[in-house]
Amino acid sequence: MQLVPDIEFKITYTRSPDGDGVGNSYIEDSDEDSKVADLLASFQQQLTLQESALKLCQPELESSQTHISALPMEVLMYVFRWVVSSDLDLRSLEQLSQVCRGFYICARDPEIWRLACLKVWGRSCIKLVPYTSWREMFLERPRVRFDGVYISKTTYIRQGEQSLDGFYRAWHQVEYYRYIRFFPDGHVMMLTTPEEPQSIVPRLRTRNTRTEAILLGHYRLSQDTDNQTKVFAVITKKKEEKPLDYKFRYFRRVPVQEAEQSFHVGLQLCSSGHQRFNKLIWIHHSCHITYKPTGETAVTAFEIDKMYPPLLFARARSYTASSERPL
Repeated sequence: MQLVPDIEFKITYTRSPDGDGVGNSYIEDSDEDSKVADLLASFQQQLTLQESALKLCQPELESSQTHISALPMEVLMYVFRWVVSSDLDLRSLEQLSQVCRGFYICARDPEIWRLACLKVWGRSCIKLVPYTSWREMFLERPRVRFDGVYISKTTYIRQGEQSLDGFYRAWHQVEYYRYIRFFPDGHVMMLTTPEEPQSIVPRLRTRNTRTEAILLGHYRLSQDTDNQTKVFAVITKKKEEKPLDYKFRYFRRVPVQEAEQSFHVGLQLCSSGHQRFNKLIWIHHSCHITYKPTGETAVTAFEIDKMYPPLLFARARSYTASSERPL
């Protein structure tokens, strides 16, 4: 399913001709009545003319149980916020809008899309210009995706040691993956490992993963004057609390110079094929080591070459299978 920001203006309806009612539907491109300029306004008008009291939906079959249409509008909108959840699962909201006309109206509520935009861009999205709606901003403005992982695979050949008899020298093919997982609250995870995505992607669903060598940090989006969106992140190794060792507490130890290590990452956000914002191109990667006693920082910048292939997005359905908090 593809999210289209202006779907209301691209839908053409079919209707059956009057007469013997053969049932063959046809499209009249020249007839203005066969086209609906604004689907949302049309649904609202139909529901208003249907009854004096506006009801979003009607039960198809009679039932003794309370129908969802009996819920107040405030409660129903709160349910929709749970569907979106704190993970910003707007795909499920679009699927929910296909249930009926009433749900379509609720799914187009500007407040839901405004909250989603504020969670992604913060104060930088106070104004709608140049977009016409909050929904259009969320779908059109460049952003990282949260319902999956960005993955890259690096492969290279390295020379091994010479055999004992000296007749041959082995060559090894090395393969490893990089995984980057973004969260709507500004957190990011990065992992470099030889394990394949089938075993790693399920472990990156939450930040409370026990995967070793995981890097945690924060990211921000930046749009330069060249109209290119870049992602900058600062990540560090997950801190592990070590138990105190009292075995040698009476011995004097040689003090070790404490240092903090962090990695600074710069990526350019791009689109490829029919998917949007599904590609990250490396533009910067460096290691910063800060020595606490002196406050000095040593910076090592890595050369961006063939060892840094672009990261492509892979959607993981398990990430949005459940909701922990509403939007």
